Amino acid sequence: MQQLSVISLFSGAMGLEAGMSQTGRFRLKVAVEKERSICTTIRENVAAGTLPDDLIVIENDIRNVDPWDILDKVGLDPGDLDVLVGGPPCQSFSTVGKRGTVQDPRGYLLWDFLRFIEVMKPKFFVIENVRGLISAGLRHRKLADRPEKGGSPLTDDEQPGSVIRLFANDLQRVDPSYHMDCFEVNAVNYGAPQLRERAIFIGNRYNVQVDFPDPTHGSPDQCATQSTSLFGQAEALLPWRTLGNAIGELVDPGEVMMDFSPRKKSFLAKVPPGSNWRSLSVEDQQESMGKAWYAKGGRSGWWRRLSFDLPCPTLV
Repeated sequence: MQQLSVISLFSGAMGLEAGMSQTGRFRLKVAVEKERSICTTIRENVAAGTLPDDLIVIENDIRNVDPWDILDKVGLDPGDLDVLVGGPPCQSFSTVGKRGTVQDPRGYLLWDFLRFIEVMKPKFFVIENVRGLISAGLRHRKLADRPEKGGSPLTDDEQPGSVIRLFANDLQRVDPSYHMDCFEVNAVNYGAPQLRERAIFIGNRYNVQVDFPDPTHGSPDQCATQSTSLFGQAEALLPWRTLGNAIGELVDPGEVMMDFSPRKKSFLAKVPPGSNWRSLSVEDQQESMGKAWYAKGGRSGWWRRLSFDLPCPTLV
């Protein structure tokens, strides 16, 4: 079977690319990543046979990388590449944080991905990012200053989704034959032992709509029912994989790698596995969380304890 050529941008730990390689249908040609320690890991995986032995690792900031040079390295012309993949930095679009969107220099790197699309003209491209990218505005206004709080109406640049609308419009200007679909997915529904919500954008140069695979796993309640596949055949969902499935057989070496203070231990001891600060008394909540207790969001991680019987929460 002929393998499809893949070039990876913002490669990071290469979970996306490793998954593609494991299907046997894709051949990773190039990985572009600026962090030296991560590039060392990629090279170690090449040496171990986890990644192709002829993988070209480009250790550089993508803003300094010329897509024409990459095409020359692998002997491809524009339009020859099968798949361009990558996960541009997500911090500026995440709902956890200041959400600087494209005012944060990392947010504008999404358009560097578009620069590579314009030159390479891949048959397909795949972008992975946080779910917050779908709703991100080009300019973020604090919740306290929004119209529902008495503020002025949102400008066009502040409207939810204006980042992706601009990206989609720019994609059409680059090449009107491209069609892009967006999917909100949770990794736990596809066999990962972790609750991880992401946005997946799949573009193609054939101007056709892409169908996303149906979930393969579900919650205990969902597993009691049947799901209908893309082909109309009823298939039973597998149960979510749990933290215990992933690391339950690891042997505790006994050595304490990182200890908690007696104060932290005193509060954690009152929280059952799988719960968080909400299991504490109101008095303990206020004492242990301080001003954070009055916050409207971002508190689920306080005094969180994992459970071997449940999927792991999102790892940050």
